[in-house]
Amino acid sequence: MADRREPAVYTIPPHRAFADALVTGLLSLHGADRMALARGIILVPNNRAGQAISDAFVRRAEGGLLMPRLVPIGDPELDDRTGPALDPLAEEPLPPAIDPLRRQLIFARLLQDQRAMDAAEAMRLAGELGRVQDQLLVEEKSLHDLVTLKLEDGLSEHWDTALDLLKLVLSQWPDELAKRGVIDLADRRNRLLHRVEERWGREPPPGFVVAAGVSTGAPAVARLLRRVARLANGKVVLAGLDQHMPEAEWDAVAGKDEAPPIETHPQFHLAQMLERMGVARAEVKLWRYGSDADAPPARSRAISNALAPARFTDKWVDLPAADRRLSGVKAIEVPTPADEAQAIALAIREALDRPGTVALMTPDRALARRVSAHLKRWKINADDSAGVPLSTTPPGMLLLTLATAAADDFAPVPLLALLKHPLVTGGMERLDWLDGARRLDRALRGPRPGKGLHGVTALLETPDKYEGDVRNAALPWWRDVVPLLEPVQAVFRASPTFPTLLETLRTALQTLGGDAIWSGEAGRALADLFADLQAHAGDGPTAVDPATLPRLLRQLCDATTSRPARGGHPRVFIWGLLEAKLQSAETMILGGLNEGIWPALPSPDPWLAPAVRRSLGLPSLERRIGLSAHDLAGALGAPNVLLTRAQRDTSGPTNASRFWLRLETMAGHLAEPDLRVDLLARALDGHEGQPDRAKRPAVEVPLADRPRRISVTDVDRLAADPYSFYAKAILKLKSLDNVDEEPGPSWKGSVIHKVLEDWARVDGYAAGALVQRMRHALDGDAVNAVTRTLWLPRLVATAQWIEDRVEKNRAEGRDPFAAEVDGRVEIAGVTVTGRVDRIDRTPGGVAIIDYKTGKAPSGKQVKAGLAVQLGLLGHMAEQGSFKDIDALPAEAFEYWTFQKDKDDFGKMETPTGSGDNKIAAEAFVDTIVEAFKAHAARWLTGEEPFEAKLHPDLAYGEFDQLMRLEEWQGRN
Repeated sequence: MADRREPAVYTIPPHRAFADALVTGLLSLHGADRMALARGIILVPNNRAGQAISDAFVRRAEGGLLMPRLVPIGDPELDDRTGPALDPLAEEPLPPAIDPLRRQLIFARLLQDQRAMDAAEAMRLAGELGRVQDQLLVEEKSLHDLVTLKLEDGLSEHWDTALDLLKLVLSQWPDELAKRGVIDLADRRNRLLHRVEERWGREPPPGFVVAAGVSTGAPAVARLLRRVARLANGKVVLAGLDQHMPEAEWDAVAGKDEAPPIETHPQFHLAQMLERMGVARAEVKLWRYGSDADAPPARSRAISNALAPARFTDKWVDLPAADRRLSGVKAIEVPTPADEAQAIALAIREALDRPGTVALMTPDRALARRVSAHLKRWKINADDSAGVPLSTTPPGMLLLTLATAAADDFAPVPLLALLKHPLVTGGMERLDWLDGARRLDRALRGPRPGKGLHGVTALLETPDKYEGDVRNAALPWWRDVVPLLEPVQAVFRASPTFPTLLETLRTALQTLGGDAIWSGEAGRALADLFADLQAHAGDGPTAVDPATLPRLLRQLCDATTSRPARGGHPRVFIWGLLEAKLQSAETMILGGLNEGIWPALPSPDPWLAPAVRRSLGLPSLERRIGLSAHDLAGALGAPNVLLTRAQRDTSGPTNASRFWLRLETMAGHLAEPDLRVDLLARALDGHEGQPDRAKRPAVEVPLADRPRRISVTDVDRLAADPYSFYAKAILKLKSLDNVDEEPGPSWKGSVIHKVLEDWARVDGYAAGALVQRMRHALDGDAVNAVTRTLWLPRLVATAQWIEDRVEKNRAEGRDPFAAEVDGRVEIAGVTVTGRVDRIDRTPGGVAIIDYKTGKAPSGKQVKAGLAVQLGLLGHMAEQGSFKDIDALPAEAFEYWTFQKDKDDFGKMETPTGSGDNKIAAEAFVDTIVEAFKAHAARWLTGEEPFEAKLHPDLAYGEFDQLMRLEEWQGRN
C-alpha cells in the first residue's frame, strides 16, 4: 500500500474530551469491521494516556469489541517503555536498557573517582547527570557535539569546571555500558523507533495506525509521526493544537520572526514537532468527531486568546465578548491551603449529586493529599493517582528514621522517633511496646545523655533524687531494646561499605517491624527499592560516610513513587499533570494555581549553563512552563471548570499563577466569593461567626482544697501569678523539659548549687577548691562545646570572686558555717518550708545568703512583697527552724549573683539599708512576714480566686498555654 503525499494530521481542540472524541471517530471509521479495529495500532504518549483511551473504548463497547493495540512511545520523563508491538521477534534484538537506579549508582562512583565528594552529593549530581544524558540522547546529540562545542562569550569558571567534569564522566560511560552489555533507555527507544519508522516505510502495517496525543518533539518521535502521517491508513491526532491563533502569533511562538522562540508558550512543543515532521499548521485538519462530554466551541477561542504570547495581549482590549467568554469556568480564592482543600472537597461532593465524573487536577501533591483526606468524611475513596514519594509513607519514613538515628549515634530525639514509629513493635504487642517507649521518653527529658545506646543505659542506671523513679521504670524495657539496635550501632561506628550498610538496615527493619514493613503498596515499593539497591550497590559509590547516608536514602525515597491500588470511587479522580494527560471529566477542578506550583519553578541544572543548552539545541529549563500551560489549556476545555488558589501558604503571601492572572485579565473579574461554599465549610467545622475568646482565668477553689503548706520559692509565684501556683500546687502539674534540651538557666542553677554545696560540705570552704570544682562543672556530654565556651569563663571568674569574698568576710569576723540546710516554720496557719543556700555567723547573729545564677530581685520587688524568700529564710533562722542550728537574730540578707559587676563577674546585692527601695535590716524580717501573711490570707487561708498574671513582668511562663494566654492577653 503506497504512502500518501499529503500528511494526515488532525487536532482535537481543548473543548472536546480527547479520548472520547478519538474513540468516537475510530469507531465511526473502523468499527463496522471488528477485525479491522483489532488490527489497528494506537501510539500514545504514556501508559496513563493509553488507559484513558482504553476506558473510552470500554464506555462505547455496548456489544463488545476487540480493541486495537495501545503502544506508549514517547514521554518527556521517559518513564514508560515502548511495547512489544514495535519490536517483532524476527529482527535482531536490541541490547536491554540499563536500570535507571543502576546508572545513577555508576555515575556516582565515576564522579567520586574524579572529585572528592560524599556519596549523597555524588548521587544527587548523578541523578542530574542522568537527566542531561537523556536529553542529549533524546535530542540525538553526541559526546562529540559536547566536546567540540564553541561559545563566543565563554563561560564563568564554575560552569567550565562542571562542563569539564561532565565531559570526563560521559567519556567513560560507553565503556561502562559495554562491560555490562546494556544501553541507555533513551538510546534504546531511539533505536526502536528508528527501526519501526524504517520498517513501516518498507512494509506498512496491515491495519490502521493512529498516533494520538503525542506531544514530544524528540527527533526520533517526530520522524515516526512523519511516517505515520503519510501512511495510507495512518493518522496523527494532536491534542489541543491552536487553530485560532493568528499567523503572526504562531510565527512568534515558533521563532520564525526575528525574536527567539517562546518556549514557555503552550503551543511551542507542538510547533517544534510539526516543523520536525515537515507539516505546516495549515495542513492540520480539525478532527470532526466529538462526544457528549464536550464544552461549547467558544471555549477553545477564549483559551487561545487568554494564552496569547505576551507581546500580543494588547488585543484583549478590543476583543469581542464572544471571544473572551469563559462560561462554565468559575474560580475560588481562599485564604489558606487548608481552606482550599476544604472548598475543593465540598465542590467534589456537590458534583457527585449531578451526572458525570469529577476530577481534581493539580501539581500540588500536598493539596491532593488533603483533599483525599477531606473526602473520606463522606466515605469517598479518591487516592491521588500521581502517588506519593516513598519518603512520606510509613515504611519509607521508618527507613529514613532508622538511618538518621544510627547516623546520630542514637541521640534521644531520633531514637524516640524510631521507637515510636507506628510500624515498630520489636516483636512485642504494640501497646506494650508503646508503654515502654513512653516511659523512655519521660526518662530522656532534659539534657542529652552520653553517646550511643550505652549512654542512655548509663543515664537510666544513674540514681537521681528527682528522676530516679522515672528512670527505674524505663530501664527493664530499654534493656530488651538495646540488643535490637546494637548491631546497627556497631556497623555505623565502623567504616562499612555501601552493601554492608544496606544489609544492616534491611535486617534492622525486619527485626523492628516484621513483615508489616514490606506490606501494602508502600511496603512493596520499599522492598523493590532495597532489591534494586542491593543488586547494584557494588556498582555504586565506593566511599559512603554513614553520617550522610540519611541524605542519600532520602533522595532515593523522594524519587520513588508509591501509587495507590486502583479501585477508588468510580466517578472521582485526583490526577497530577502527567496522569491527567488526555484524560477528561465533566467537572474539572484545577487546584494550586499559584506561581511556583502551577507552573512550577524550573529545576536548576548543575551541569549545563543556559548558553550551552542553547548552543546544543537542548530544551531550555523554562520549557516545562509551556508544557504546564498546555496541560492547563486542555483541562480548561471541560464543560464545568473550577479554578482554586490560596492567598497564602506556610511561608507567607502567595502570588497568583501567571495563568490565573491571564484568565482574570482577559475575562474580567475571575474569582467571586462563594458564600455557599463558605457557609458549608463553617457548618462542617461546627461553628458560625467568630469563636468566643477565653477570658483571663480566675479559678475559685474551695477553702478545704487550698494548700496549707508552701515552699519559700513558691510564695513569689503565688504573689506574682496565682494561677501558675494553682496549676503547680493544686493541680499538681509539672512542666516537662524537652527531650535532648540544651542546658538552660534551671539546669545551670542546679549544677552550680551542687558545686557550691560540695565546696561547703566536702571541702569546708577551702581556698582554691571552689574554682577547681567549677572548672569541671560542665564536663560531660550534657553541655555542648559552644555552651561550655560561653558559660565556663563566667562561672570560673564568679567562683574566684566568691572565694575572695568569703576570705574577706572571714577577716572581718564573719564565717560561713552552714549550707543547704532545710527549715520549716508556721506562719498564720500555713507551714512554710525552705532551704537556705548558706548561713554565715556574724558577731551579732547570722547572715542569710542566697546564690543567684540569674538576676537578683530588685529592691522594689522585695519591698512590694513579691520577693520574700530571703526574709522568710531569715525568719526561720530567728525561730530556730533550721535543723541543728540555734535561733539567732538575722542581721544581714544578701544575694550573691553570677552577674557582671563593672568589669568583673560576681556581685553582692542586698535589699536592706536606707533609700526608697530598701528596708531597714532590723525591720526586714517583720516586713516580709507581714507580706506573707497578706498573701496567705488572700489565697491560702482565704477564698480569693487564683487569677492569672497579676504581675506579668514577674510571672512564670510554663503554664501560659494552659491559661490560654494568647487569647486574652491585652484584651482583658
